[in-house]
Amino acid sequence: MDIESIVAQLRQELERIEYAIAALVELGPAAPRRGRPPKKSQVVQVTGQKRRTMSASARAKIAAAQRARWAKQKSASAPKKAAPAQKKAAGRKPMSPAMRKKLSAMMKARWAARKRR
Repeated sequence: MDIESIVAQLRQELERIEYAIAALVELGPAAPRRGRPPKKSQVVQVTGQKRRTMSASARAKIAAAQRARWAKQKSASAPKKAAPAQKKAAGRKPMSPAMRKKLSAMMKARWAARKRR
């Protein structure tokens, strides 16, 4: 056989194999994709319209307004943190000297009774 005829037969065989692969791929069900879709499908581009851009001055105004909001939020939340500490300190009145003396005598009597046992 001639080399050219062998090459022609191999090309015919290659075409038949490619056709069979394409037919099998079309028959098989595609496995459902799991998880987040790829980014290309997430972005919906509107044809004929350009995306709007914000000017530097507009960005600066928005940033200043946001900084003011943050400062207001921080100043509003600062006194709330200090308030519970004051309530905790004012929860109990200090003991009078007379009451302290009475309590001391009661405890001494209890301990003496325990030692006697």
